[in-house]
Amino acid sequence: MINRLYLSILWMLFACLAWGQNQTVSGYVRNAQTGETLIGASVFVEGSTKGTYTNEYGFYSLSLEAGTYRITASYIGYRNATTGVDLTTGNQKVDFDLNEEGTQIEEVVVTATEQDRNVRDLQMSVKQLDISTIDKLPKLLGETDVIRSLILLPGVTTVGEGAAGFNVRGGSIDQNLVILDEAPVYNSSHLFGLFSVFNPDAVKAVKLYKGGIPARYGGRLSSILDVRMREGNYKDFEAQGGVGTIFSRLAIEAPIVKDKASFLVAGRRSYIDVLAAPFLSDDLGDTELNFYDLTLKTNYKVGDKDQLFLSGYLGRDVFGFDTQAGFNWGNQTATLRWNHIFGDRLFSNLTTCYSNYDYELAFGDDDTFDWNARIINYSAKPEFSFFITPESILRFGGQAIYYEFQPANAFSRNAGDEIDFSLDKQFALESSVFIEHELNLPDRWKFNYGLRLSHFAYLGGRRVYEYGDTQPGQEKPLIGVTEVPKGETVEDWMNLEPRFSLQYQIDESSSLKASYMRTAQYIHLLSNTTASVPVDIWTPSTNNIDPQIANQVALGYFRNFAENVYEFSVETYYKTYDNLIDYIDGADLLLNEFVEGQVLSGTGRAYGMEFSLEKSSGRFSGWVNYTLARTERLVDGINNDEWYPSRFDQTHNLNLTGFYELSKRATLTATFTYNSGTPLTLPSSGYYQQGLFIPNIDNNARNNFRIPDYHRLDVSLTLARNPDKPKKRLEGEWVFGVYNLYGRRNAFSIYGSQQDERLPMGGTADPEAIRFAVLGSIVPSISYNFKFK
Repeated sequence: MINRLYLSILWMLFACLAWGQNQTVSGYVRNAQTGETLIGASVFVEGSTKGTYTNEYGFYSLSLEAGTYRITASYIGYRNATTGVDLTTGNQKVDFDLNEEGTQIEEVVVTATEQDRNVRDLQMSVKQLDISTIDKLPKLLGETDVIRSLILLPGVTTVGEGAAGFNVRGGSIDQNLVILDEAPVYNSSHLFGLFSVFNPDAVKAVKLYKGGIPARYGGRLSSILDVRMREGNYKDFEAQGGVGTIFSRLAIEAPIVKDKASFLVAGRRSYIDVLAAPFLSDDLGDTELNFYDLTLKTNYKVGDKDQLFLSGYLGRDVFGFDTQAGFNWGNQTATLRWNHIFGDRLFSNLTTCYSNYDYELAFGDDDTFDWNARIINYSAKPEFSFFITPESILRFGGQAIYYEFQPANAFSRNAGDEIDFSLDKQFALESSVFIEHELNLPDRWKFNYGLRLSHFAYLGGRRVYEYGDTQPGQEKPLIGVTEVPKGETVEDWMNLEPRFSLQYQIDESSSLKASYMRTAQYIHLLSNTTASVPVDIWTPSTNNIDPQIANQVALGYFRNFAENVYEFSVETYYKTYDNLIDYIDGADLLLNEFVEGQVLSGTGRAYGMEFSLEKSSGRFSGWVNYTLARTERLVDGINNDEWYPSRFDQTHNLNLTGFYELSKRATLTATFTYNSGTPLTLPSSGYYQQGLFIPNIDNNARNNFRIPDYHRLDVSLTLARNPDKPKKRLEGEWVFGVYNLYGRRNAFSIYGSQQDERLPMGGTADPEAIRFAVLGSIVPSISYNFKFK
């Protein structure tokens, strides 16, 4: 077999060198009704094994020997389209417009890809969901949510309800790169994690990389969440939206120039404060409790080889309890992209991005305190895809990101005097180049190998602190302060990040896959709370904080049964971390000019197995996902220099999701979730002094207890239009749901307390453990969604 493998590689290299002797058919695959491109559509030559998939912009390119062929384009939920192509006279451009299947809804409930693609595809540890799949899941308060759907996947968890973001294979939330049309989103949650910032009416597709991350992605250790927005309808005016228990939404899209330019505008606004206003007392009459977001996108086809895209996002959460106290936070992003095709095989994309995450905190009337902070970045990213042959794709490019960190612009005013608590701004420049090659060999093998070279420079323009050595686990002493001019490099790092994936096709219904990746992360979120909160601080790597590094290997077995109706997979992974960030006991991270002295560095490890079984068609469909995993850390001076579980460690994670089509109009959905309790640090002993209980943590243990296990059942019923009746211009559906059906009071955290009242002579204050739950009761909901054409 080894000799055959060498011969296959030599054959492929010869084919790559001889690519100029072939002809090319290339083009786009689109939705015939809207004109939007389809991501990941299959384009193949009938009667052969030659084929490819469309990229993130719906483009494909097939290099074939001169001749005549029958080319077919397919996408789940759409009717196939086939056309004849004559390549004897030269290269050809062929676009495909696919029509939706219409009534065959049950075939697209679980997955947006072909039913055997999980076996045939090279990628592992990757999940792609389209919005129609996400929309079928049970909803909190009747609202479709991107992030909550991801938590149902194996290897993806959260520390509890009300926790912002998500955790992947034991990583912290800042180890996930979340991008919306390639612009980074630094806080992906509304309402402290109950909803995500992504409006479902504006989302086209969602792709999560948990491992085997290609070399074109970088900057985070654990995962990449790539959210792609819809372009807008190129054919006709269309409006859609919904009215729910918590918020309402509306999206409008239409052609600017038919088949050439379009736009999409989508907005949401919650109205808790509006509904509560009649019941509030006069002193709370100015209360604001809401969130809103606005998503926009437009594009223009300059010609057959050029297209421009402009997209943006603006979102904010507002919590104001009267005119004297308020708290708000939000994201703003903007993305400008230019697609150009050189010849018929070289596809290029140039992306420029702007991203700004900020929060503000203010209270007081005459005597006031105001604090705001933000992280801003500007990015340029050229990428190229060279379609050498159907079996060989070469990708290369680079990226440059300029960061500005504003950890605190803080002022207090008292009796006319102003005190400035502001912290110096921080500046950094991150740059990278990459190259990767995807290669499909004739003898059942597929490879993707690449290399990413990243560089990070911590820049001046502020005071730079130097700390000395101390006992492990203790705050480091300040030994020097230097003023460094703006633009001068204080410290820089360079890292090679190799990536490798392979797949071996055992037979038509099963395959083995493996991957390795090395990743580097240069910016960090400082947080020592139970879950991340909006006021947590982003910081770059500095002369006192090294970049975090991770290495992950994964191995998986994939098999389909019963003519691809059932899909089974099992993956195992092992990940190591270097320079992980932790903190001394009692660290003070907010408004602390010397916070770097309280940051510790350690190592970590995460390992586990992920099992998945899906039924992808029929009146009853769904999946069972189970993860067995551990995540541990080792930091000098913490936990007696022994390994301890991280805050995100969950040994068992089980998700059951089922869809049952009661009729052509009604679909019943249920989801059951079970998670092991996450670790936390609590006193294990104590003593009384003057009647008060003084707690003590034996042996200075870290994360020595766990909160109770988490479990919850959600159900929903969707009543859509009857597909047997003629379509109307205005169509709608009702969604009835119950979140937490049996009223489980799942603990978010546990903390200790003792009575506040004055103690009687000789009395003692009895301590108690208090169990805090964010949502501890049944939450019913009803919402109405509509579409107008």
